[in-house]
Amino acid sequence: MSKKSVVTEAQEIQLAIELINLGARLQLLETEVSLSRERLLKLYKELKGVSPPKGMLPFSTDWFLTWQPNIHSSLFMNIHNFLVEHAGATGIHAVMKAYQLYLEQMPPAAGEEPLLSLTRAWTLVKFAGSNMLQLKPCTCCKGKFVVDAMDLNRLQVRPVPHAFACRQDPQGQGCRRSGRCLIGMVSDPAGLTTGCRFRFRCMRAQNR
Repeated sequence: MSKKSVVTEAQEIQLAIELINLGARLQLLETEVSLSRERLLKLYKELKGVSPPKGMLPFSTDWFLTWQPNIHSSLFMNIHNFLVEHAGATGIHAVMKAYQLYLEQMPPAAGEEPLLSLTRAWTLVKFAGSNMLQLKPCTCCKGKFVVDAMDLNRLQVRPVPHAFACRQDPQGQGCRRSGRCLIGMVSDPAGLTTGCRFRFRCMRAQNR
């Protein structure tokens, strides 16, 4: 019977600790960490002081498409994809790093939970990997937003088939309030406000 390496086990424990501190649910831990359920439960109680919450993981894409979650989800996915494409991050480590950067940009108010939890962020990556959700660039501001890959109502046909445009550009004639969308500027998401289909305004519109 093979024995698990002490170093490998220590790495798994450290990974579990980092995930728990970021707010991971038990189901996520069981999927990404090779420790037994009993050890994960004990570790969770030791770190959090309470038993892990019960209930099913998010299984519907609908939550990610409502206006405020869509902004947060789009920001996270843009960060995640950048890390995967340009920083060589992979798997759960890419999710964790992207989530940490997301929290730096969108810190929750004191005493409140982040709008996008780590478990939802992890689920979002799974949905994107199975082509249930995808990022679609706005033809107006060029910012990329999470959309339902199968929902044709969100894909408005333009000169380029399946081109997507936000409500800043309802006729497909070019955004009159030109400027880069804040989704495309992950360094400054704090100015996100309501105002169009995906509830953002271009920078010049904000400054008026």
